[in-house]
Amino acid sequence: MKVVDLLIEARWIVPVDPAGVVLENHAVVVDNGRILAVLPQDEAASRFSAKSHKRLEQHVLIPGLVNLHTHAAMSLLRGLADDLPLKEWLQHHIWPAEAEHVSEQFVYDGTLLACAEMLRGGITCFNDMYFFPGAAADAALASGMRAAIGLITVDFPSSYATDADDYLAKGLAIRDQRLEQPLLSFCLAPHAPYTVSDAGFAKVLTLAEQIELPIHLHLHETGQEIEESVQRFGVRPIERIRRLGLLSPALIAVHGVHLEAHEIDLLAQHGCSLAHCPSSNLKLASGIAPISELVAKGINIGLGTDGAASNNRLDLFQEMRLAALLAKQQSGRADALNAHQVLHMATLAGARALGLEAQIGSITPGKAADLCAVALDDLVLAPCYEPVSHLTYAVGREHVSAVWVAGRIRVEDGQLIESNETGLIKLALLWQNKIRP
Repeated sequence: MKVVDLLIEARWIVPVDPAGVVLENHAVVVDNGRILAVLPQDEAASRFSAKSHKRLEQHVLIPGLVNLHTHAAMSLLRGLADDLPLKEWLQHHIWPAEAEHVSEQFVYDGTLLACAEMLRGGITCFNDMYFFPGAAADAALASGMRAAIGLITVDFPSSYATDADDYLAKGLAIRDQRLEQPLLSFCLAPHAPYTVSDAGFAKVLTLAEQIELPIHLHLHETGQEIEESVQRFGVRPIERIRRLGLLSPALIAVHGVHLEAHEIDLLAQHGCSLAHCPSSNLKLASGIAPISELVAKGINIGLGTDGAASNNRLDLFQEMRLAALLAKQQSGRADALNAHQVLHMATLAGARALGLEAQIGSITPGKAADLCAVALDDLVLAPCYEPVSHLTYAVGREHVSAVWVAGRIRVEDGQLIESNETGLIKLALLWQNKIRP
């Protein structure tokens, strides 16, 4: 009998790959941080002896969720200047607050707070875009969380860097210093077409091709963004970046709210991925992304929360439910986006966009044991006819009972194992007093 690190038995297991499968009374065998086997519980008991044994009698076990777009440190700006149009919100409130307060310590503390929130909600990996990415990487590692760290590029100076060359040089140095960290990966993160010049994009593209990194970019978020691009460059943003050569399987286009049919075709033809952030899009009145049309074209779509300043939750269960409901309303078809498809978006699709599909995103032997257990024994979830339907339409992040990252437990009985929640709340209050005395 083989001795392994961990054996998890669950009432239901949803591996995500193969699609549409729900396994009943199965077990996941974990050793050295990786999934060794997925098999019926009786067979697992006869073949393996585990150092740690977890029984989840009325739970569904799913892959850890992948938050494909966020600005984690902006958790410290949660609720600042709500209910304003995007441009006013950014230019008169968020950007001035950032100019005054953003520092390495701000990013480290804000990312710690975000990681705690995300882990408690079943998110095991996040794709970040913000200043001082080294501080974000260190906070993710301190939290024991997997992160794709965006090496941000903009054309304007900040407390972090002076110009596009400086942003890229500092970002590459951060990557080089942390290449051996197994929980970290990296993206090039030019902020948006309206904050990056053609020359800046050219440098990003050259680097992306040289070191094979994804490109994480806001694209077609608002109608105003498109109008300004037509005035400045004579074309819509997606056409501009097409001419610059950025449309490729490496591109993670964030938002994609205002897309015409031929632009959807372009994304499909070039194998681009899209990060869909429904709550943020609605809260900022940016619009509703044409998800049913994007799905019909076979575009890889993951889910993101955006930052807590514009959502105000880092909650992928909420994004799953909203994505499904909006797709139904927009298309006029109740079957436009089913529960299994939405769970795929929140897991394997996000992993694929980040180039991590061989490592995470499904409960598959050989992959890292990034796992999330959801308790379905709550009164408000009874009865349960179909667990994946519950995950999309009924479950809340409060029902997450256990979370593992690379086989190491990070949340148990709904509580963070290694984070001081009281200390994090005090930290957030200290920053609140600085930002708005």
